[in-house]
Amino acid sequence: MKYDLIIIGGGPAGYLAAERAGSAGLNVLLFEKSHLGGVCLNEGCIPSKTLLHSAKILDYSKFGEKYGVVNENTVFSHETVIKRKNKVVKTLTAGINAQLKKSKVQVVEDTARIMGKDRDGFIIGAGSDTYTADRLLIATGSVPVVPPIPGLSEGLSKGFVLTNKEILDIENIPESLVIIGGGVIGLEMASYFNSGGSKVTVIEMLDHIAGNTDREISEILLKNYTKKGVDFKLGCKVTEIGDGLVYCEKDGQKAAVEAKKVLLSIGRKPSTAGLGLENIGVELNRGCIVIDDCCRTNIPGVYAAGDATGKLMLAHVAYRHAEVCVNNILGKKDHVRYNAIPSVIYTNPEVACVGETEESAKNKGIEYLKATVPLRFSGRYLAENEGGDGICKVLVNSTHRNIIGVHMIGNYSSEIIYGAGLMIEAELRIDELKELVFPHPTVCEVIREALFMM
Repeated sequence: MKYDLIIIGGGPAGYLAAERAGSAGLNVLLFEKSHLGGVCLNEGCIPSKTLLHSAKILDYSKFGEKYGVVNENTVFSHETVIKRKNKVVKTLTAGINAQLKKSKVQVVEDTARIMGKDRDGFIIGAGSDTYTADRLLIATGSVPVVPPIPGLSEGLSKGFVLTNKEILDIENIPESLVIIGGGVIGLEMASYFNSGGSKVTVIEMLDHIAGNTDREISEILLKNYTKKGVDFKLGCKVTEIGDGLVYCEKDGQKAAVEAKKVLLSIGRKPSTAGLGLENIGVELNRGCIVIDDCCRTNIPGVYAAGDATGKLMLAHVAYRHAEVCVNNILGKKDHVRYNAIPSVIYTNPEVACVGETEESAKNKGIEYLKATVPLRFSGRYLAENEGGDGICKVLVNSTHRNIIGVHMIGNYSSEIIYGAGLMIEAELRIDELKELVFPHPTVCEVIREALFMM
């Protein structure tokens, strides 16, 4: 049978594209070798947020005396947290299945490989069967980066070293946990396991945490984590994994950190190996599928979306890629813009950013004004966060007077940042934004406060 569109990969990009294309009347076939929902739903975004919410409740319970609530018998059940996480994932997976059926998408649970192309279309093999389609969308996602550190492979095989997949199903809170990598995944898991009672050590090669996050924001987050008891070894390189030990080095000084478990979280890379892309000549750059702003590859009729492209590895970027792919397939002009993509670290406190940082603006030669407002300026934040040190930083283009970046640390940041992204996307200027009415009392009012400081 010939299809209008074959999609390889059932993660955020793949399943959303299948749903939209199927609803538009296209005959769609979707391949997924593991679980619908991909890494985000099964091994990333959703499971980790479920754990982090439980950790937040635990923190409120343990430190409730600040708010006049004392609970001396708090009991934390990691087993119950994992069971609830599995229930949430199962519910959402069932929802995806239902939507795909409603859109009349055929799903094949098997590993797909691109065999080639003939005059009938692109040929895809799975098991002993072959399938043909006029168009192909590659949405195979990403896999963890596993560097050639001595002892690492052995540690992974023994279960001493875990990736983001295994850590979300760990049966018990380890007495001690070493996290290799101070990026989003590492910091979120540090937050959960620190709250759960682990002695957490984060080893990061850079001299700061949270990657490209605004430096002032990352320093505040570091201070909060350190205050909670997380130990950081910055500017430090892991040199070997031993039996119950992680060896590292900084400025020629070697050290060994004891650990019951180790989490490897130094990043992810596109999952494109063994897919058969070479059989139709799809262009790659260091394993990333090269696409234009319409998500088209160099081969007519072949599209790519999500982590496989090596662009911003975020589920919401994958969703947008999917929409752009389907719109272009249907003949509707559409393209992806990357200037206002928000990012969030769901720690406690939360971090949320969108647009240019001070560092990126300087590198691009953009002259800017900035205003930094403590979240304590918000009555609601002050009422709900005893001793909170969150801030909101707003960057404005000096010439055009439009917002180019907003960076926040503090509760509710993840829910506020979309509004800042809208301001950037619409290129709204300060004078226009000053006329907007913000609800009171809310934390988002600090953005308005920042505008009146410039």
